[in-house]
Amino acid sequence: MRKTRIGRAWALALVVIGATAILAGSAPQPGSRYFPPKGQWERGEPAALGFDKAKLGEAVAYAIANENPNTKDLALDIVNTFGNEAPYNALIGPTEPRAGANGVIIRHGRVAAEWGDTHRADMTFSVTKSFLSTVVGLAVASGRIKDIKDRVAPYMPPGVDLFTSPHNAPITWEHLLRQTSDWSGTLWGKPDWADRPPRNQTPDQWPNREMHEPGTFYKYNDTRVNVLSLATLYVMRQPLPEVLKRSIMEPIGASDTWHWEPYKDAWVTIDGKRMPSVPGGGHFGGGMFISAWDLARFGYLFLNNGRWRDRQLVTEAWITMARTPGPVNPYYGFMNWYLNTANPKTGERPLPVGPPSAVVFQGNGANIVYIDGQNDLLIVVRWIRGAALNEFFEKALGALAPAK
Repeated sequence: MRKTRIGRAWALALVVIGATAILAGSAPQPGSRYFPPKGQWERGEPAALGFDKAKLGEAVAYAIANENPNTKDLALDIVNTFGNEAPYNALIGPTEPRAGANGVIIRHGRVAAEWGDTHRADMTFSVTKSFLSTVVGLAVASGRIKDIKDRVAPYMPPGVDLFTSPHNAPITWEHLLRQTSDWSGTLWGKPDWADRPPRNQTPDQWPNREMHEPGTFYKYNDTRVNVLSLATLYVMRQPLPEVLKRSIMEPIGASDTWHWEPYKDAWVTIDGKRMPSVPGGGHFGGGMFISAWDLARFGYLFLNNGRWRDRQLVTEAWITMARTPGPVNPYYGFMNWYLNTANPKTGERPLPVGPPSAVVFQGNGANIVYIDGQNDLLIVVRWIRGAALNEFFEKALGALAPAK
């Protein structure tokens, strides 16, 4: 048996933080595709959806048996996970206890399998970044951001000094989206250098980190992600959860249970109104709280190339950019699009069992949205041990019946 191996880039991300279009030739024609109404999702027999029922059951059983063993009290778990950041790992946003292992598997638009408490709106950690980057895409589509290669500084209102220093001034929207900005500073009490600092250094050494020219160095860093969120708030001039709800979540029939929570002090005044600046993850608490079913709807939107029924909610141009690797990290598109493209030097892909076009939205926990246009397959798997993901995907994709 060929061993599935989530590559170093994905595996490392799962440790430190704790999708994609239908391909040409496989996209359904408008009007021929099933889109679930709010509160409903049709189910199908696994065999009719192209699965070996017994093997699919084994994949589900494996996910359940390999639930994350850490405490379900995320207020404790988060602090423990980022214990090496002390004393900067204190929570500044809300948390809630989580559910157990749960998930759904959807193929050809129908539900083939479901397990656990899929209706509970749990923290989803860095999958929040995929929602954030989608809102940035809406800002681009509306013309509020003219070009992602623009410097961010000219878009900021007078008196906002996020990008006024000589080091930060050259940062572009694309740098922030690809996590290559190297933004330097402190936001909401969290310095950039205290986020995932080198383990071989003491806290007194962290402020003297090595500086990199923006766009030349990839670093997974939630403080910089939160800078993107705040900058986008200044551009949109309305709370990002409201933009997301109106433009994406309501049209796709999401439930009313999801909520995107800010830090307690992450508020700014725009046009005389006090507005929350939401984070792009749950590293310090807060972020997106959402159910497996609503994650599935979000993933299904991208499985259908940004279209929901007869509406193009996310432009195809944005999706193409989001799923294109940048010059620094071949496995990362826009946050939080983890790509299965081959490494240009080694030819290896993070998930050999999946097609090169597959994309994963992922967060600590682990919380995973797997989007596979070639197989018309969507998988949401939550609260599974990161070390078990390789075997789970091998079993889940191995349950697909051979093409006739």
